[in-house]
Amino acid sequence: MNGLQIAAATEADIPALNRLVNSAYRGDSSRQGWTTEADLLDGIRTDEDSLRSMLSNPRATILKCLQTDALVGCVYLEQKADELYLGMLTVSPALQDKGIGRQLLAAAEEIAFQRHCRAITMTVLPQRHELIAWYERRGYTNTGETKPFPMDDPRFGLPKLPLSFIVMKKQL
Repeated sequence: MNGLQIAAATEADIPALNRLVNSAYRGDSSRQGWTTEADLLDGIRTDEDSLRSMLSNPRATILKCLQTDALVGCVYLEQKADELYLGMLTVSPALQDKGIGRQLLAAAEEIAFQRHCRAITMTVLPQRHELIAWYERRGYTNTGETKPFPMDDPRFGLPKLPLSFIVMKKQL
């Protein structure tokens, strides 16, 4: 998709980021796209306070993707030793499957390369088979490691079933 600009998000972007992320992952609006978690979780995916905390972390950044000044995607990146953690890769449900996610992922991988990271890691819900396959096509592999889902923290959503994460990694 042409005409996209990827840049670091700022405090001024928080309300729009909050709307974008929640629309892509939760509720009926998320069902427009293929990244919905609405069948797995109720509630919200993030809130403005969580986004503010992410942006204030000196080891982290949120990349935003703009198309004609409209926010259409984002991704969270956090330096953890010699690896870059990637999370919250988000594309507007109406614009999914148009290459925006691939461009955000490529931008994240470029940042990891510039920072001399040896790998990018992420956590994914194992029920998200189509998402896991999408990452595998881009060189990410399931490490076999699992992490608990914060079942009692409503900031991450209200699980409809017991959940955990798998860890995926791409060596650089």
